[in-house]
Amino acid sequence: MVIAMLVAGLVLLVVGAEALVRGASKLAAIAGISPLIIGLTIVAYGTSAPEMAVSILSSYAGQPDIAVGNVVGSNIFNILLILGVSSLVAPLIVAQQLIRLDVPIMIGVSFLMLLFGLDGRIGRSDGIILFLGAIAYTLFLVYQSRKEQNLDVQQEYQQEYADRASGGDRSVTMTWLINLSYIAGGLVLLVWGSRWLVDSAVAIARSVGVSELVIGLTIVSAGTSLPELATSVVASFKGERDIAVGNVVGSNIFNILAVLGLSAAVSPSGLLISDAVLRFDGLVMVAVAIACLPIFFTGNLITRWEGFVFIGYYAAYTLYLILDSTQHAILPLYSRVMFMFVLPLTVLTIAVITLREVRRSRQRQKSPLKEPPAQ
Repeated sequence: MVIAMLVAGLVLLVVGAEALVRGASKLAAIAGISPLIIGLTIVAYGTSAPEMAVSILSSYAGQPDIAVGNVVGSNIFNILLILGVSSLVAPLIVAQQLIRLDVPIMIGVSFLMLLFGLDGRIGRSDGIILFLGAIAYTLFLVYQSRKEQNLDVQQEYQQEYADRASGGDRSVTMTWLINLSYIAGGLVLLVWGSRWLVDSAVAIARSVGVSELVIGLTIVSAGTSLPELATSVVASFKGERDIAVGNVVGSNIFNILAVLGLSAAVSPSGLLISDAVLRFDGLVMVAVAIACLPIFFTGNLITRWEGFVFIGYYAAYTLYLILDSTQHAILPLYSRVMFMFVLPLTVLTIAVITLREVRRSRQRQKSPLKEPPAQ
């Protein structure tokens, strides 16, 4: 019965998010908002609606570990699994200047979350600051989108979202009513689905004997990230690589600034941050965000082998959570192998690739300056 409630909650969250995005994006298109802005704001934020619903409900209900674990786990899931799977479909070539700017912002807000949580709590004032940051970030997106000069990027978003402005043969009034119904129905499904998901997740944690934080970091975060997974993988199949990557990076920023910020703001005493988040899971979130920098720097390309590495690291991280929560006998050996061999080797590989790309970049900059050979 609990598993059925969990699955039903996930289904309601995904369907609710889709209805919300469909109604809001179509009304925005009718109002004359450009497809680029629709894709970067309404669609990107709409796919994070399940995280918002689950985290707000769980924080208000006094279950901060699920709220925080949902955000941290979703950010790790988005980068390692969603970008990994999307790059297996097609190598992700990112040409959009905005996304290159977003990666440092994503790293910065990840550090900011840990900074706010050093005292063991993200208070209501911290939450308000984060949420104001979400508003500022949205305005920044709108400003940057108006400056976007890359015609390929504009055409990509035009192709994906321009048809949302079409109302067919319906009148304007009927179109507004239908899409307002989508929005209202989506919100109802999100609230309903989040309640089922949180209740079932708490029941599973208690019956299995693991912490609510682990459930939030795994089952809940993966479930609430399904809309992002669908959006990025479908976009990758269509060759819309800017949308595939922009959806993930924008969602991660929104998760910390808006989802975590609003959850802390509405919670009566703020959100408690456990030692496990500060000492391990939060650091993993920051590390995978930083790992994006060399990848975007080296030709703005996520290759298939890098996608395999991302997926492998997500599997390793999930396995560590399982071993740690069950206190399995193999945990010490597994930890030593990861920290003494796998992680250093990965850092070394990224450093070598980055240095090689720096040298190539310098050579490309110098080559036009060379004088032509004498005749």
